[in-house]
Amino acid sequence: MLFSPKNGKKSNGGNGEIIAMRALRKVYDTGAIQVEALRGIDLAVHRNEFVSIVGPSGSGKSTLLNIVGCLDVATEGSYLLDGEEVAGLDLDQLADIRNRKVGFVFQSFNLLPHITAYENVEMPLLFKGAGARERRERVETLFEQVGLGDRMHHRPVELSGGQMQRVAIARALACEPALLLADEPTGNLDTTSGKDILGLFEDLAERGHTLVLITHDMALAERTKRIVRIQDGRIVEDRPTSQAA
Repeated sequence: MLFSPKNGKKSNGGNGEIIAMRALRKVYDTGAIQVEALRGIDLAVHRNEFVSIVGPSGSGKSTLLNIVGCLDVATEGSYLLDGEEVAGLDLDQLADIRNRKVGFVFQSFNLLPHITAYENVEMPLLFKGAGARERRERVETLFEQVGLGDRMHHRPVELSGGQMQRVAIARALACEPALLLADEPTGNLDTTSGKDILGLFEDLAERGHTLVLITHDMALAERTKRIVRIQDGRIVEDRPTSQAA
């Protein structure tokens, strides 16, 4: 059975909102010109939702991803992540809330190549200050849950793309984040591996995790419960999918 989030945790964001954005704008000022990447985004993602954010290149979805994940801050507007206001935080404060609240899964896996899969998953727990026994039990449990119990002591180069992405998912879950944020997580995988990874995300969603999937693939997005489509820095569609029925 896959790990389920802790029960009973309450947010100050209202209505169980993990993401609460209001009138969000992002302007890049190059000195010679200003580029408005986000133009008044209002977005709420509630606890236990499985949401995809879709849009073509240049639509603003990458900028939105960076702000959702506390890798960047908005120029104007409000953003509460699991009840904590993110707008106006400095880089150290952003790093702190990011480490506590967000688990990332990237297209390119971002595993450290010279250490084992086990050590990659263990690393966030080391940064958190978890003891040796807690780390061992947590990491071993996660590897069993993502179906790689027999591969945990292999280095990334000894794993397939799908296996590396499973390691990345285990690492993202290590510190029990409020939000799992996946950026084109099947983009570097073959069709079969991509379906397996999406199936794993669906299992995680069924067990109560809050997932936001960034993708340009509408077929993939239709497998989530809700699609938010962004274009020219604005949300132009926000609808449930057939999976929400």
